[in-house]
Amino acid sequence: MTAAWWQWVASTDSLTARLIAASERPFRVRLVHQGIERPRRDEAQALGLPPTAVAWIREVTLMSGERPWVAARSIAPLDRIGCRRLRTLGERSLGSWLFAQPDLERDPIEIAPLSPGGEGVWLRRSRFRHGGFQLLVQECFLHEMAEDLGLASP
Repeated sequence: MTAAWWQWVASTDSLTARLIAASERPFRVRLVHQGIERPRRDEAQALGLPPTAVAWIREVTLMSGERPWVAARSIAPLDRIGCRRLRTLGERSLGSWLFAQPDLERDPIEIAPLSPGGEGVWLRRSRFRHGGFQLLVQECFLHEMAEDLGLASP
């Protein structure tokens, strides 16, 4: 991984804030899908949920103008107040709420390269905890972001 990509993929601060600062166009969140459904097996395992559990799942695209830069998927168990907060975000940034929480804890970031020809370049995920609430956030850094910011392929 290049040093330029490492600064994006391994950063532990707010990705939203970084994207806003890097974008020459207006930043926005496009809601793709949200609802109650069964997480993928690895997602349930990362949250300590049984394989048959359902969760609140929210998928968004973080946009620089009309250019998609990051595809994000958040998974929250249904049994906590934070899940209700996630349901009401709509097209607002999760990061702006999440990083404002004073007791926020983040587990180590898992990073994986995506195969050439896919829609993204790098994938990362980590689990956040705030009080009794936990949330798994997965982010796929897209080729459009790499092109716009002059980031080399892996």
